[in-house]
Amino acid sequence: MRRSKALRAIAVAAGLMIAATGCGATSGTGAKTENSAGSSSGPLTGLRIMVPNTAGGGYDTTARTAAKVMNDTKTATNTEVFNLAGAGGTVGLARLVNEKGNKDLTMLMGLGVVGASYTNKSEAKLTDTTPLARLIQEPGAIMVSKDSPYKTIDDLVTAWKADPKKISVGGGSSAGGPDHLLPMQLAQAVGIEPKNVNFVSFDGGGDLLPAILGNKLGFAASGAGEYIQQIKTGQIRVLATSGAERLEGVDAPTLKESKIDLEFSNWRGIVAPPGVSEADQANIVAALTKMHGSEEWKKALKDHGWTDAFITGDEFKTFLTDQDKRVADVLSQLGLA
Repeated sequence: MRRSKALRAIAVAAGLMIAATGCGATSGTGAKTENSAGSSSGPLTGLRIMVPNTAGGGYDTTARTAAKVMNDTKTATNTEVFNLAGAGGTVGLARLVNEKGNKDLTMLMGLGVVGASYTNKSEAKLTDTTPLARLIQEPGAIMVSKDSPYKTIDDLVTAWKADPKKISVGGGSSAGGPDHLLPMQLAQAVGIEPKNVNFVSFDGGGDLLPAILGNKLGFAASGAGEYIQQIKTGQIRVLATSGAERLEGVDAPTLKESKIDLEFSNWRGIVAPPGVSEADQANIVAALTKMHGSEEWKKALKDHGWTDAFITGDEFKTFLTDQDKRVADVLSQLGLA
């Protein structure tokens, strides 16, 4: 009973995570307009974006898309994206926190890193970083291989309820991350005790993808955007999505359409090391703001099924502090932090 109450708290917290701030574009880091990390004028130069998990996942896709748009629109030049995977993103987080004052280093992150910082007992926390911008949010998707026996979400739920422990559930995040929270809340919504869920954690969507394609899992819970090519080619079948509305370009109902009372969304943003000057913060935020306003970025949002959730500066800092506290409270109730 105590665990069920705690998981109900997760659902409330997850909803509040997205509702805690608006999605308007603001800049709370100052009024400076320079957008170069390496000079006082011209495009941002020398920027590196660290992805704290494997290539091919949601963080990786978001970082590389942002870097490409920034370069294509001359907002930045020679932006480098690199991966430093491990421990649900906390290896990368520790690297970032240790690079105090490094104005050229940033990290793409999201809800999964917030949870992993507690479940992996990381000494580094996101509250130690310099928040720059929240970029996107996206609903989750319940996915299976094209070879799966489950053709609809009803097929899956019927089999899952009959023997919860037999059906493995894969996610590209550790405990406390979005790919973990979604199936736990789904289980509760359909009448399955979450403690009976056979959850298998992968270090990002890049590692999860082969397991889905190889039909090694009962199903996977993750964001559809990072698997959009496999979805379009029919290699992955989406049984349902977890947003309030259907996901454009994905032929699948929402959970609510399927008579399952659950909505859930994830988010992603970008942070810098501690100790970065206000002027350097303003330069990076200015570049990200210009990127956000471009037609190329709007097209990327549509192509990947992402929802615009752009906020910057103090507004993002407040959001991130609130996220950290809420996730810590929820995981403490579950005995995971």
